[in-house]
Amino acid sequence: MVKIQYMRKFDAIIIGSGPNGLAAAITFQQQGLSTLLLEGADTIGGGMRTKELTLPGFQHDVCSAIHPMAMASPFFRSLPLEAFGLSFVKPRYAAAHPLEDRESAILYHNLAETERGLGADGGRYRKLVEKVVAHWDELALDIMGPLSLPKHPLMLASFGLEALQPASWTAGRFATEQAKALWAGMAAHGIQPLTNWTTSAIAIVLSAVGNKYGWQIPVGGSQSIANALLRYYQSLGGEVQTGCWVEDVRDLPYHKVLFCDMTPRQLLQLKGIALGGRYRKRLEGYRQGMGVFKVDWALSEMTPFKDFRCQEAATVHLGNTYAEIAESERLSHLGKQVDKPFVLFAQQSAFDPGRAPEGKHTGWAYCHVPNGSDIDYTEAIENQVERFAPGFKDTILAKHSFSPAKLEAYNPNYIGGDINGGVMDISQLYSRPVLALNPYRTSIEHIYLCSSSTPPGGGVHGMCGYHAARTALSEHFGLRL
Repeated sequence: MVKIQYMRKFDAIIIGSGPNGLAAAITFQQQGLSTLLLEGADTIGGGMRTKELTLPGFQHDVCSAIHPMAMASPFFRSLPLEAFGLSFVKPRYAAAHPLEDRESAILYHNLAETERGLGADGGRYRKLVEKVVAHWDELALDIMGPLSLPKHPLMLASFGLEALQPASWTAGRFATEQAKALWAGMAAHGIQPLTNWTTSAIAIVLSAVGNKYGWQIPVGGSQSIANALLRYYQSLGGEVQTGCWVEDVRDLPYHKVLFCDMTPRQLLQLKGIALGGRYRKRLEGYRQGMGVFKVDWALSEMTPFKDFRCQEAATVHLGNTYAEIAESERLSHLGKQVDKPFVLFAQQSAFDPGRAPEGKHTGWAYCHVPNGSDIDYTEAIENQVERFAPGFKDTILAKHSFSPAKLEAYNPNYIGGDINGGVMDISQLYSRPVLALNPYRTSIEHIYLCSSSTPPGGGVHGMCGYHAARTALSEHFGLRL
């Protein structure tokens, strides 16, 4: 382990430089306090990293790729990240959902076009998402935070009545296969069976922010988001050290508060702290969700989708009908292998040419699998792409696969390939990692969790770190934001 270079006193130390660790560090540094950000890997970013995984010149997003929640995050939107080198490109469509024997369903970058595109189901779609599109600025902090007294209770209650329902219920309102399939693809981002309570929430939010802000791609890759956040943090005077794995908190310099951008399992393994017995037991009962299996490709040309609109979409959902997607998610949740998994596909080089050599392209895709699965899903994923883009396999120059185990080895927060930091079902949506009025606190007064294992959960938005930092600022420094 590399020794920590800084031995002076700090107001806060943050372990982990994912979006939430960076958000906690920035929020503290904005108040003129001293912070040290520690990262075990050789680069900062957590799930926001971009590397050459296949061939020289092909830049692949290692984890996250498309960022609707980054665009919608109240915390990110409050920062001057453009001034620190961050820019986004907006594809023509937010998402495309091809079907084998019907016209594709499209999520457009505005509500009116999406409504028109869904034909007979357009009005039903509007009723589900319109209030969130229109009132996101008022609702965002309530939706993307812990359970608390809402700032806009009536608006939130209206959202909650729909959001609490299983996606299987809200999908039942649609008459066409296109609308049902599009809804299934949105809900499946929650990485759980579509019959689970609250699965409508992710479908409503992702659709609404797509209609309001778009599903956009950071120029240069997801690493660009991390780099801009780091530059801003350093401009405020924040300190950072990479290549520093923290195993024992007794090795840390003096600090008043400690933020841990890590899962409950990692916190339990951290040496030098004595968690309370009841709190420890509750952490031990925390449940992980399904894992993911990911493939990156270096490609000789654009992916030849039968519906060329798919080439102009930020994300393509490959799962065919609602019934197929629902069954795929159900079986994976039960720990079973799926021959035709629901696949999320992106081709960032189509909109950001610097990702690949001239005339060439990158491909990025993953599917949901049983947590910790050791089955190679590369062929199953490629078969799903080929199903809707005949000739795709002929364009493959090289490939790189991430199994759940490899993902966890790459980023210990991805336990068993779980990219959401724990299943986000109704019992762990807000009570993560424990049921408490303030879930960011641990049983140790000065230690806080700020990872995706706290509300609002997975995604590149920084809100977990922001809320954790606000808690600590109030409790230890008398500052209320």
